[in-house]
Amino acid sequence: MSMAWILFTLMAAFMQAWRNAFQKQLSSTVDVYGTTLARFLFAPIFAFSYLAFLYLHQPVTAQVSFSNRFWGYVLIAGISQIYATALMVKLFQQRNYAIGVGLAKSEAILAALIAVVFLQEYLSTWGWVGVLIGAVAVFLLSQGRQHNELSLRTLMIGLGSGLCFAITSLLVREASLELPMLPFLHRAAWVLCSLITFQCIVLLLYLGLFSRHTLYHLWQRLGLTFKVSVCSFLASVGWFSAMSMQSVAIVKTLGQVEILFSLLISAFFFKEKLAKTDHLGLWLVIVAAVMVIWA
Repeated sequence: MSMAWILFTLMAAFMQAWRNAFQKQLSSTVDVYGTTLARFLFAPIFAFSYLAFLYLHQPVTAQVSFSNRFWGYVLIAGISQIYATALMVKLFQQRNYAIGVGLAKSEAILAALIAVVFLQEYLSTWGWVGVLIGAVAVFLLSQGRQHNELSLRTLMIGLGSGLCFAITSLLVREASLELPMLPFLHRAAWVLCSLITFQCIVLLLYLGLFSRHTLYHLWQRLGLTFKVSVCSFLASVGWFSAMSMQSVAIVKTLGQVEILFSLLISAFFFKEKLAKTDHLGLWLVIVAAVMVIWA
């Protein structure tokens, strides 16, 4: 189990990099809330299938009991993740996109601060050093080739997205800890099913009432929407499983290897070149990841 959280985190980071790439493509023809819905639209089908698969291959006799605190965590995390994703999509539409995405990666250090201050979690000295090195790496990678002036709007959207993602991650872990009667994979799966079902219903109702043309645009890009949902589901399985085993700050700092995957996708899928600061940033991401694993 000591290595399992690392493998789940790497899987999550890889699939999230592809999800962001597909969402960026989708955002060119679908509005913010439609692109956000694409993340959750098909995911409940996969999530409940995954849960059934777990129970089939590892039967659990313990009766599952969901506390009011569990549902509170799920509801707040669900709303927070919707806003986080919507803000991330907004970043795709900013002129200085790379800087904004880098700011959204402030999630790791924000999660560490919130967890230590409000949730009494412990982070070792090496863990904190790894988080800070990761933050420096994100800053360097966010500069990109253009070195655009950072606007206040992009700053607020980026930090807002990072904060909402941090809150989501912390509450997902707290919800998972409310199911101590289950193995960690089953706990993560129940949280995943509950969370994305709630998110999917909320967004479908909202768009069905106020923006039906958005649903039509999603239908027009059904193949790409399906890719977003599949990648999102697999990323969530990885994140939720890892965070049921390890602290959020550690998981999210290691998860910054997503930037490496994103830059590789950018170079080979979008045919973009790397800046000089990207190379230094990549090495710092690797250093931060190694320090967090050892911590």
